[in-house]
Amino acid sequence: MWNEAAQTLPVDHLRELQVQRLRALVALVYERVPFYRKRLDEAGVRPENVTSLADLATLPFTSKYDMREVFPFGLFACDASEIVEVHMSSGTTGKPVVGGYTRNDLSIWGEVMARTLDAGGVGAEDIIQVAYGYGLFTGGLGGHYGGTTLGAMTLPMSSGNTFRQLNTMADFGTTTLLCTPSYAQFIAEYAAEHDIDVANGPLRAGFFGAEPWSEAMRADIEAKLGIKAYDIYGLTELIGPGVAGECSEQDGLHIFEDHFYPEIIDPDTGEVLPSGEKGELVLTTLTRTGTPVLRYRTRDITYLMDEPCPCGRTSRRIHRLMGRNDDMLIVRGVNVFPQQVEEVLLRVEGVEPYYQIVVDRDGAMDTLEVEVEMAADLFSDEVKQILSLERKIEHELKLALGIQATVKLVNPKTIERSEGKAKRIVDRRSVPTGV
Repeated sequence: MWNEAAQTLPVDHLRELQVQRLRALVALVYERVPFYRKRLDEAGVRPENVTSLADLATLPFTSKYDMREVFPFGLFACDASEIVEVHMSSGTTGKPVVGGYTRNDLSIWGEVMARTLDAGGVGAEDIIQVAYGYGLFTGGLGGHYGGTTLGAMTLPMSSGNTFRQLNTMADFGTTTLLCTPSYAQFIAEYAAEHDIDVANGPLRAGFFGAEPWSEAMRADIEAKLGIKAYDIYGLTELIGPGVAGECSEQDGLHIFEDHFYPEIIDPDTGEVLPSGEKGELVLTTLTRTGTPVLRYRTRDITYLMDEPCPCGRTSRRIHRLMGRNDDMLIVRGVNVFPQQVEEVLLRVEGVEPYYQIVVDRDGAMDTLEVEVEMAADLFSDEVKQILSLERKIEHELKLALGIQATVKLVNPKTIERSEGKAKRIVDRRSVPTGV
C-alpha cells in the first residue's frame, strides 16, 4: 500500500492528528486571510477556542459564492511569491473559483492522487494515460502528479482526439485510463465503431470522476472496455482530484482524512448529522497552505461510512455521490437527480447511454422530457416499435421518479458528445418568454 503508515493510522491517532492540524489551520487563516478573520470574528471564535474536532461545528461555512466574491487572491494565505501554480474552476456562471498551490500543496496533491491510484491496484510498473483536460482544470495535472509520484510511466494526453487516444493505448500498452466517465463511454463507442478491441488489450483499470455517474454506467464502461472502473472524487476548491477514491472493494470512497476532514450536514439547517445519515458533504483542508478552506459546502449529497474496510485503510468512506443540491431538479414538487434517470436508461435495451433532461413550463405546470438516443439497430425499426419503447421507458421513469416524464427517442449521434463533463440538463424554466 502506498504510504501504508498514513493510510492505516489507528483511528485514535488519526483523530489526534486531525485536531492538531485543525488548530494550526484556524490559526493560519485567522492570521493570514482577512476573509476568514472577519468570518471568525463574526462567529465569535478565536483560534485558541478550537481545542477539539467538535469545535469544528462553531466555525463558519465557506461556499463557492464566497470564493467568487474574493476573486482572485482573497483566500491566499501566503505571499504571491510562494504560489507556484494556479488552477480555476470550469464553472459556466459567475467568476471562477481560484486555487493557489505552494510547493507543499503540489507535494500533497501528488501524494493523495498516488494513494487514489494505488487503491485501485496501480503501481510503478503501470502505464497511465491521462485523458482529463490539462490547463486550469485540475483533472489533467492532478492525475499526472499522481502518476509521476507513483513512479509510473505517465502519458499526458489531455482530452479529445479519440483516434489518437486509442492509437496511443495500443502503441504504449496503456494499463490505466483517467478521464470523465462520459468520455470513457465515448471512447468505448468510438472503438467499437472502428473495430478496435480495447476490452482484450492491456487496459485494466480506469479512474473516473468530475461528474456524477451511476452504478449502471460503471457496469456499462467495465463491460465495454474490459476494465475495473473506480470512482474518484475531488474539487478545485479543495485541491482537485485526490480528496477521496475507491479501493478494490468498490464500496465507498476513502477520504484521505489526514488532509481533508469530512462532515455531513443537513443542507437546510447546517446541523451536523451522524455517520450513516444522508446529507450534504462539507470538507475542510487540514494541510493546504496556499488557499486553505474552512468547512466548504460541496453541495454533493452522500453519507459517511464508518465501518472498517477489508482493504485495511482506516479512513472513513463516503458513499458514491447521490446527487447535488444545485444539480437537483425540482419538478412539480419532486426532487429529480440525473443519476436516477441514467439508472433507468442503462437498464433498457435499444437505447444508447446518451441523454438530455429537458425541463420546461407549460403555463403554470412544469414539464419533464428525456431525450435519449436509440441504438443504431433500432433506428431502422417500425415507428410502432419505437413508440412502444418510448412508452416502456416512460413507465420505468414514473416508477423511479414518482412523476410522469415524456420520453423522446432521437436518432443515433444527435446528442452532443463530451470530452469532458457531459451536459445532462437543459432547464428552460428560467428563460423569460420571448428571449
